[in-house]
Parts: sequence; structure tokens; C-alpha cells
Amino acid sequence: MPAASLLIRPSTPADTPAIAAIYAWNVRHGTGTFEIDPPDETEMARRRDDVLAKGLPWLVAERGADVLGYAYANQFRPRPAYRFCLEDSIYLASEAHGQGIGRLLLAELLAQSEARGARQMLAVIGDSANAASIGVHRALGFEPTGVIRSAGWKFDRWLDVVVMQRALGQGDSVAPARPA
Repeated sequence: MPAASLLIRPSTPADTPAIAAIYAWNVRHGTGTFEIDPPDETEMARRRDDVLAKGLPWLVAERGADVLGYAYANQFRPRPAYRFCLEDSIYLASEAHGQGIGRLLLAELLAQSEARGARQMLAVIGDSANAASIGVHRALGFEPTGVIRSAGWKFDRWLDVVVMQRALGQGDSVAPARPA
């Protein structure tokens, strides 16, 4: 089914079971996350609430009644100097890969993050062989900034972390408008 029939919207508490199921599949089968054991619904709800409490977006991609993926932006690091720099996370249901859903989620996430005053978005991508995630980020203007070699051990092998970055809005060309 084409991605055009997809709705990208803010997540709600009712999405938590689907979000937890999508993430659990990715934990068990993918290298995009370095978690080994999937968190339960309560933990996923806590994580979602934490992101939203910071005024940051947590989006879902929905077709009909099915949540096919989600994306959120979170602080890159908690120290105040990092407050204009966010990190994105995108996870898709197994049946949603290759349909352009990740790209649509990321595009909306970038727009909403920029509207909230963010100046930089980082992608910290698990597994240097994760061509789909690297490609989606590259297609939306992210540039590689480095590789952290053998940072994780999962599925009986060492995994790299690829770091990519994209400026949002005025990026670092001018000081932020909000008070420090």
C-alpha cells in the first residue's frame, strides 16, 4: 500500500502497546538499537512521557487502525549547553520496511523539532551496515560525522555506531533567539 495513505500524527497513550511491540521486534531482530531485552509497555510509556514532558515530539505513522512506526526526538545530552541539539530515533514494524514510512516520519520530526527551536539533529545509528537508516538520513540532508567502531556487542558480533548530523533552521549561523 502506498505511503500516501499514511497519517503521521502525535502519539497518544493508546499507542503505547503498538510502540512497545514495534520496539520489541527491533530489539529482538535488529541492530538499530543496542538494547538486548525489550522493555515492557510500562517502561515504553515512561520513556514517551519523558520525551513529551520536555516539550519534544513523539510521532506515530498510522494506516487505518495500525501503527506502523514511530519517531521521536530527545535531548542529545542532558547538560544545558546541549539544549539546541537533539537526537532522533525511528522504529518501524517489520511489515512497514521499504515503504518510505521512515522518511515521512523523519521529515515531520525534523520540521517539528525545528519549530521548537532545535538547531542540530543527530542520528546515532546502530550498526554501520544499517544501510536503510543511513540512507534515509542521508536523503534528508544528514551528513556523516563519524563512526564509533565496535561500540556494541549484540547477536554475537561487534557493532559500530554511525553518527550523522543535520542543521535545523539557522543552524549555527547565528545565536539562538531564546534566552540562555
